[in-house]
Parts: sequence; C-alpha cells; structure tokens
Amino acid sequence: MSDDPGAPLLGKNDGSSDKGGRPHSQRSKASHSSRRSERSLTDTEESTPLLSREDNRQNYGNAPPEGTTRSTAASSLRSLQGGGLKKGKASRRWPTIIALTVLTIVLLAILGLGFAAPEVVEQYANEAMVFEPTDLSIDSFTSSGVRARIQGDFKMDASRVHKKAVRDLGRAATWIAKAVESKGTEVEVFLPEYGDVLLGSAQVPSIVVNIRNGHTTHVDFVTDLTAGDLGGIRHVANEWLNGRLDQLTVRGNAEVSVKSGIFSLGTRSLSDSIVFKADEIPTMPEYEIGHLGFSGVERDGEKGMAANVSLRLTNNYPVDFSIPSFRFDILVPGCSADEEFLTLGEATTAEAQVKPKTAVNVVVSGFVRELPEALITACPDTQTSPIDRLLGSYIEGKETLVYVRGSRNPSPGTPTWITDFMKDVVVPVNFPGHEFKDLIRNFTLADVHFGLPDPFASPNSPKSKPRLSAVVKALIGLPEEIKFPIDVAQVRADADVYYKKKKLGKLDLSQWQHANSTRTAIPHTKEEGLLVQSIVKDAPLNITDDDVFADVVQALVFGGNPVVLGVQAKVDVETETVLGKFVVRGIPATGKVYVKPISGGNTTFSPEVGALEILETSKTALTIRAKVNVTNPTEYSATVPFIDINISVNDTVLGHATARDVSVVPGPNQDLAVTAVWNPSHQSGKKGAHIGRELLSQYISGYNTTLTLRTHSMSIPSQPRLGTALSIFNITIPTPKLTPPPNPNRPIPPDPPNEPASSAPHFIDDAVFHLIGSTAVLTLLSPLRHTTLWITSVSATASYNNTPLGVIEYDVPFDVPPGASDTPRLPVDWSLGSIGHDAVKKALGGTLKVEAEAKVGVRIGKWKEKVWFVGKGIGARVVI
Repeated sequence: MSDDPGAPLLGKNDGSSDKGGRPHSQRSKASHSSRRSERSLTDTEESTPLLSREDNRQNYGNAPPEGTTRSTAASSLRSLQGGGLKKGKASRRWPTIIALTVLTIVLLAILGLGFAAPEVVEQYANEAMVFEPTDLSIDSFTSSGVRARIQGDFKMDASRVHKKAVRDLGRAATWIAKAVESKGTEVEVFLPEYGDVLLGSAQVPSIVVNIRNGHTTHVDFVTDLTAGDLGGIRHVANEWLNGRLDQLTVRGNAEVSVKSGIFSLGTRSLSDSIVFKADEIPTMPEYEIGHLGFSGVERDGEKGMAANVSLRLTNNYPVDFSIPSFRFDILVPGCSADEEFLTLGEATTAEAQVKPKTAVNVVVSGFVRELPEALITACPDTQTSPIDRLLGSYIEGKETLVYVRGSRNPSPGTPTWITDFMKDVVVPVNFPGHEFKDLIRNFTLADVHFGLPDPFASPNSPKSKPRLSAVVKALIGLPEEIKFPIDVAQVRADADVYYKKKKLGKLDLSQWQHANSTRTAIPHTKEEGLLVQSIVKDAPLNITDDDVFADVVQALVFGGNPVVLGVQAKVDVETETVLGKFVVRGIPATGKVYVKPISGGNTTFSPEVGALEILETSKTALTIRAKVNVTNPTEYSATVPFIDINISVNDTVLGHATARDVSVVPGPNQDLAVTAVWNPSHQSGKKGAHIGRELLSQYISGYNTTLTLRTHSMSIPSQPRLGTALSIFNITIPTPKLTPPPNPNRPIPPDPPNEPASSAPHFIDDAVFHLIGSTAVLTLLSPLRHTTLWITSVSATASYNNTPLGVIEYDVPFDVPPGASDTPRLPVDWSLGSIGHDAVKKALGGTLKVEAEAKVGVRIGKWKEKVWFVGKGIGARVVI
C-alpha cells in the first residue's frame, strides 16, 4: 500500500464518478470554537457528528474562513432582508449546514456500521471530507418558511488526514464502499442557550455521494425550510440587534436512514453542536443611500408627506433569490429610554432581486401622516421634543438613529410567518444627516430702529441692553429633497454678531416673532427658495466687546460706507406643512448684514433750539429746558429712553444735556424735549468759567461758535461700558440759534439787496438816541419766553465808522421780560466835536447804523455772569 495519500488504494480508479479536469477546491481552516457532543453507538442507535468543522475544512465558495461563521438565526433573518456581512467575515446559512450535516451523517453511518474499526474510519471521515457549497437560492416563500435550492461539491481528500494508519484504513474502507445514500429525512436545529428554542427544520431529500478519495460528487437538491419558534427567534434576534449576543450555540438533530449499495445500514439518531463566538456573529450589512426625496401626497383621503429612498446594500455571498415587498413601521425614541417607541410613519419596500455577490438595490417608499402629539410635545424639564432631537441631529449633519419594525398591516402576499416574526423585531438604522450649509442665502434688515438701554431697568435684564427693531428679510435656499409645500409661521434665534471676524455681541431673538413666507426663485440660480419676512421688535443687543463696538460706531458715523456685520445663529422655525405645525430647531444660519452709514460720512447737522425755559438756577448753574428741531439725514430711527451727553468747548466740559423718552425718525423731527445744565465752573473750574463766559459773549455777538457733544460713563446708567466706548467719538455741531420773537411794534426790515441774510441772533432790535437829553433807549428781544432776565450793569461804547459817538455807563439793574421790551433811558456821554457826533446831528430825524462794544452784567434768578458784546449795523433812530 502506497504512503502517497493521493495514490489509489487498489490501483487506478476508473473515474466513472469523477469529474475529470475539475479543479480542486480551495482549502481553509475551520473555527476552533466549535465543540462536539458525546457520541454513543448501540445496535439501534448511534450519535455521530452532524457537522464537521476540522481544520482545513473547505470554505463556502470564496467566502472567508469559517472562523467568522454567522449565527444561524441571524443568517436566516438577514437573508430575508437582503442583508450581508462586512467584508472579511463569512457565515454558513443554516440550509448549507443542513446539507453538510446530512452528508456527514450518511458517510459516518456506512463507515461506522460497515467496518470493523468504526472509530478509525470516523476519524478518517471527519478529516478527509470536503464540501464546497457553490450556490444557494430561494425558490419561493411558503406559508411556513422558504423553499431553497442548495448546490455544492462533495469529495474525500485523504491528504487532509494527519495519521498514516487512519489515512490508509479509511482509504481502503471507502474504496470498498464507493458510495453511500441517505433516505429523505428531517433535520431540526435548536438553540440550547435559549431553552432549546427550535430555530427551524429542513426536509432533506435522498442524497447519494461517492466517498472514494479524490472523487467529486455534485450535490443539488431542493429543501423546504420551516421556521421554528418565532417568539424565541425574535428574542434572539433582538439580543443580537442590541449587541448583547456574546456567543450562540446551535445544535442539529436528525433521524437518518442510510445504505450502501443494496445493504441497508439502519436508522441513526444523530446530533451535533457548534458554538459561534462574538467575532463570528455577523453585523448589520453596509448600505448607502443613493437618493432621498420628500413630497406632499394624499393617500386614502389623508394628506401626508411621502419619502422616497433608494438603498444599495452590500452582498458578498453566492445567493440568488427575490425579496418580496415588506411593510415596516418607522419608529423614533421617546423622551426617555424606558418609554415605548413613537411611530413616525410607515415604509414599504419594493420587490428586489438578490444576485450572487452583487450589490442589492432596494427602493423604499415611506408615508408620514399628521405627527402625533407625543412626538411634538416638549419632554419634561426640557424645551425639546422627540422630533426636535431627530431633526436637530439630521440638520447638523450627524447620523440619526431611527428604528424599523415589521408592520402589523403587512403588504399583500407577505407570508404570515414573516409578518409574525418581524412585527416585534426592532432594527436600528443609522440615517445619515444632511448638513445644511449656507441655508440662508441673503439676510437684510430694513426700517431699522435702534433703541438705547432703559437706564432704570434692572442690570442684565433685556431692557438694560441696546435694542434693535427691524424688518428682517431672509432668503432661504430649500434643499432639493424637499418637494412639498412649507410655510414659516414664527421664527426665533440666538445670534452671535461679528465685525471683521471679531465678536461684537449677541442679538437676543429668543422671543417668537411672527413671520410670513413666500416661495420664490433664487437669483442667478435654478434653485427655489423661501423668502421669509419677520418684524423684530426691541431685540436686545448684548455688547460683549467694547472696542469692537467702538469700531462699528466709528464706521457708521464717520466711515460713509455700509458696515458689514457677520451673523452666526441657531434659528428655530415654526413650520406649517402637510404634517401640521411643528418646530424645527437649531437651523444653522450664517449670513451678512449690511448696515448703511448713519451720516454718509458727513456728521454736520444744525439743530434749532426754541421754547427756551429756565427751570432752575444757582450761583453758577442754569438748568434749561428747550424744544429742539433737528433733521435726521439717515434711514434709521432711534428711541432714547434716557441719555446724558457732555457739552464741551475745546475739550473743556461746560455742562451736559439730558434727553428722556425721545424718538428720532428719518427726516425732520420737531419739538424734541431736551434738558441742559450749564455749569462751567462746576464741570471744569476757573478754566471752565472763563471758556463759558467767552462762549456766551461770542454767541450773543453773532460769532460762529460750535459745541462738542460726547458721551461719558454715566451717559447710560445701566450700561457704563457702552457710554465709555462711545466717548471716543466727538460730534461737533454749530451752537444752536436762539431765535428771539419778533418785535410786534414794527415790521422786520428786509435785508439790503445783494447782501446775505444774517445768521447772527438779533437781541438788540432798535435804538433811539435823544440828543437833548443825552440818553439812549434800546429795544431788546429776549429769547426766554417764560423767564425774566436782569441787566445788572452796562458799560458800552457806540461808534460810527470806527469813530466814537458816546459812552454809556449804567449800573442800575433793570429787567428784560420775555419778548420785546425797552430799556430805561440810559445816559450817554457824547464825544463832542468828533466826526461821529457830527454824524449823529446830521441823522436827526432819521436813522444811523452804529457799532457797539459793551460789557454787560446779566442775572437770571440766582445765576450771574458778566459778558461782553460786539454789535454792528445796529439801526439807531436819532430824535431831539
């Protein structure tokens, strides 16, 4: 007998059953995790290995080694759903295991009973037997299971046997027997770790195989696979889906009748077990979503939203079958993990064809009716609902976990056993998110209204912040997947505002704002968008960086160009769709806001002051109330609940002005109430008193004077940082004109031709010189409508063409009531013999244009001041 394991035992075989030229099957190693049950042999019963899993066991086609064998229960489930394993893993489906088991039983039976050394022959059979499955297809689904066709190649390979004695004896025995045949039998598969739950059974027909070394038998048979205990299988399936299946033991039992030739070898009770470790248990199949679309539809009289999804699933196995249409419920988690899933909608898969080792394309159509209340109601102690979390994760581009469960309303034609099995099997599905970048294509503000903080508001309250009101217009680009009507009813947001990539602050839009929306085409594209308009009222702007805010104000006031602010926000939108009303939260919005300059680069404006009223006086101070008319050259309006601004000249503070509850609109603004305190010595000491005196003197003399307005830390008491930030900007304006009332006793003479109208205040309206009495009477116009002022002293010199006329020295106080009034007769010391005196005499009975220089003492209440006055072109009548 040759030691060559490949040589014939008794000469060359005739090859009658050999398929010449067929290549030898590829070898692989089996998992060492399998364990076998004890086997016993009696005259009427023998337990033999039902499944052989020795090292060097031939693999299933080109699948990976058996060390990654999938669980029988999971394989059955996934085969029905068109699933597969990750690349690099392999699994034998339980119909394949049944075929291999039957072949093993047949071989061991004849060898065990027909030869004198059954244990040796059994060892030979275990090591030499090779079965290579080549195809598995499902012929049809039956009322209790599936009808499957199993094909493969069986042969004995003596080279796989390690011991020479076992190899030689086994070759001799199998050469003599040549072939064995099993009669039709039923194989049952159990799960011992789960109370011997019946996984399923298979009706295997009669099979004949050649058992001589090197001879290949092609096996091709159809078997009816019947599902077992569906409740127990569901439990195992859910354990696997939830990641709690560390290992799975599968045991096969069969009563097999075998014969060799004309010799009957009896009936055997056979059993074998296999243990699948964690790394041998399959995972969910890989899949890609090729298309996703949503549209509004009406089905069976109900309006809802339809979803159409195309899936591409990986299939690495040589299986061929059709997947019937299935109907599933789509579920989402509730508020907590221990709550039941909430039904979002239902989905139906179209029939799909599975081809060997070819990706499977599956089309899924879904339908969502009106959302249930539990899905859109905020969870306890939160502001988010289950649908908020689902949509929020999707919008942020994250994988969203939804769940699929077999529907209790199956598709027509779906076998009852599949419906019963899948109705309680919940499969988690990762749904890839869609990150909505640049969703807001355009963002503008119109009719902007700025409001300063309320000085009496509580610190950190919304009213203590600057406020903004405007019409917000946003053009939102709709994702191409959305093909159903959608309207926006309300919006709110929490927005960060940036200037030149530096954070300015936060715009608080947390209160719901009413909105309306209109579908429109996006300019310069073929896309469709949603134009949303919302009126925002008094949204607090919380300034977080004073330096950045100062830069923004400087650019608005002095830049002359629009200021571009960046906005990054999370927007909540209350939508109205075919599903009803619900809120989509946390939509990322990034845009730019173009704010027009306040002055166009020109900050000059001339307020007019009227209705001057002295409210209070002290030795050094006047508290004045006035009505101010000013033209706002910008498109912006502002509400000023309170603001206090310093009034200064040449960087010397002379007083301050306060405005309360003032609203400024674009264009003319009439009768704005302003209160000012004039107190130069208190604000800036002796220097301030001197500058204040000079300012008053220049002003009443008609000089062009200016005032500088500047904020300070207490300009807005509730926002000292804001006032300090604004203080770096100086706004210089012409000193407002105090227009005295006209003299009712005479008309206003027109200005001479070809001479511009005088802008200087006319406080001296008329003068009468009495030659004989050497006195002068002046008609004064007081701008104070409610307060009498007093002249406490006059030291004046009148001249004509720079030639003295006379001098007035008078220190008896006299009052100047509101409006026009005459002074007492003031004594005049004429400059006799001068050219000026001659001019006075010549003007007797007429008028004379004279100049005057004077030092005047003035008193208003408790306040006193000495000012100087220079006047030209004063019309004086000369009488006897």
